[in-house]
Amino acid sequence: MTLPFFGGCACGAIRYECTAEPIAMLHCHCRDCQRGTGGPFSSGVVVSADAFKLLRGSLRYYSVPGAMGPNNNRGFCPDCGSPVLARSDAAPQFIGLKVASLDDPSWFTPQMDIFTSEAQPWDFMDPALPKFAEYPPFAQPS
Repeated sequence: MTLPFFGGCACGAIRYECTAEPIAMLHCHCRDCQRGTGGPFSSGVVVSADAFKLLRGSLRYYSVPGAMGPNNNRGFCPDCGSPVLARSDAAPQFIGLKVASLDDPSWFTPQMDIFTSEAQPWDFMDPALPKFAEYPPFAQPS
């Protein structure tokens, strides 16, 4: 990975850049991520909100109640529907970039599985990765 790194949606209407290294790289197995991806989990790169900049377009958000309270907000392209990011009102200092939205997702290396308490029984998780029933330590409510 080289900094800054870039990403966007499938149709190109949304473009972003990130100027800092990821805080974490993970697979989230919560039901909201399952619904948002249409699969068993969502792969994400957690970055500092201060390092993220939307370069082109405007995301549309779908919000659901979050596990820590307030809302979890899924940002997607209003034109092509591509999932781009997730934000939590309870932890505004973080942005979870969807790995598929990265221009070069080849450097993604998952470090953990989170919300394993909501994982589907048919979802095979890498046994070598640390597992967290809900939030990982860096995102615990204070």
